[in-house]
Amino acid sequence: MIRPESASANAAGSSFPLGSPDPGGPAGPLTVLGIETSCDETAAAVVRVAPDGSRQILSDVIRSQTGEHEAFGGVVPEIAARAHIRILDGLVSAALKDAGVGFGELDAVAATAGPGLIGGVIVGLTTAKAIAMAAGKPLVAVNHLEGHALTARLTDGLPFPYLLLLVSGGHTQFLLVEGVSRYRRLGSTIDDALGEAFDKTAKLLQLGFPGGPAVEKAAMRGDPSRFQLPRPMLDRPGIDLSFAGLKTALRTTAEANAPLSPQDVADLCASFQQAVTDVIGEKSRRALALFAESHPQTSPALVIAGGVAANTAIRARLEAEAAKAGARLVAPPGRLCTDNAAMIAWAGIERLAEAQAAGKSLDERDAPARPRWPLDAEAAAVIGSGRKGAKA
Repeated sequence: MIRPESASANAAGSSFPLGSPDPGGPAGPLTVLGIETSCDETAAAVVRVAPDGSRQILSDVIRSQTGEHEAFGGVVPEIAARAHIRILDGLVSAALKDAGVGFGELDAVAATAGPGLIGGVIVGLTTAKAIAMAAGKPLVAVNHLEGHALTARLTDGLPFPYLLLLVSGGHTQFLLVEGVSRYRRLGSTIDDALGEAFDKTAKLLQLGFPGGPAVEKAAMRGDPSRFQLPRPMLDRPGIDLSFAGLKTALRTTAEANAPLSPQDVADLCASFQQAVTDVIGEKSRRALALFAESHPQTSPALVIAGGVAANTAIRARLEAEAAKAGARLVAPPGRLCTDNAAMIAWAGIERLAEAQAAGKSLDERDAPARPRWPLDAEAAAVIGSGRKGAKA
């Protein structure tokens, strides 16, 4: 069963209180249809930027596949791709209807071209190419990570540069966002992404799927000081992270205390979450210090994006670290932190506006679907490489 994650925005305007436009941001009028199918959410949205730079989410439709994957304790790529095929056309129609626009009123179609589960990416990108060709509109092939990276400019009108902490099921990294398509990686996980660590913790403790919310809920009933779990890489300089050893320590501790009572599970979750929060907090402190050193004349801002950004304990720690550094923490609404098509449409608008400002046209109908696509493509690979490209 495909279940609606939340209702779509109506045609009357944005569901979110968008801030003032960035004076250096894109000017309109530009109206873009966005499509997102990189994992287990199928999404379509229409976003518009007015001539004065004000932004409006005209529609934002998301359908979750949680029910499809719950029995497996994680996302099954083949099941995800088939679900995207079944429902994407209907979601695009719903997004256009909610927005009150037709294909002729669009300026472009934007779609995730990677990174992600390749079957799902192909479904969304192929659909977008067909729409663009039939409607005679340009296609913008969007890096899914850039969608997350630019969301704070949609919601808060945040000017460049700023510091980004991207924490999701597939990625955990600190990036310096200097402009559209201009990203510099400051630190990254050397093994597992944080969202993956949360999901595997939930699976180990039989808490169900998705794992992040389940672990956070259990942690609220637990004692974070009961189990002494490691804080990986805090004894090393730099901003890189690691979570594989923490997962191993959690499993070893759980096995040593088996059979686990409900309180044992809650205490393990609380101890795990506290360890993660301590690591993220310290690495954020270092990243903010590095940002201040490299941009002394810039008012610092730390943006948190990705599904794990919804974790309240992590957000609270980041708020505290930002305050200590005299920085602003920007956390988009939870709906726009997880995978969605509004961020893809907005990234398309940003890239279209950049091309227009340079007197160029942008149409990427020949863009390939990419399972791997680092934002900082020129940086050395952190986790493996090969014919598919660097993982991160």
